[in-house]
Amino acid sequence: QVQLVESGGGLVQAGGSLRLSCTASGSIFSPNAMGWYRQAPGKQRELVAGITSGGSTNYADSMKGRFTISRDNAKNTVYLQMNSLTSEDTAVYYCYAILGIGSRTSWGQGTQVTVSS
Repeated sequence: QVQLVESGGGLVQAGGSLRLSCTASGSIFSPNAMGWYRQAPGKQRELVAGITSGGSTNYADSMKGRFTISRDNAKNTVYLQMNSLTSEDTAVYYCYAILGIGSRTSWGQGTQVTVSS
């Protein structure tokens, strides 16, 4: 497992943008996969986007075209650029990392994103 520290959440108006960051530490290996989930009040946690160390990405359908995930392997940091935010994007966003096949998933503490309409 690795330790994950997230930053970048906050309050933004509808139509605005935010950039989340998450840095992994505690392992000599760079995580094979990193990404983001989110959980809104009263809802289940859902995938936002993921990215592998090779740069392959996947997105939830509702985020495609608005959110962009990227990664700096040298810094073990994953970013989530969120544009055209709506109140539906209000949630706690959790970073995750998986070192490799068979590894447990590590989770960050979560960062609150609130979009005001």
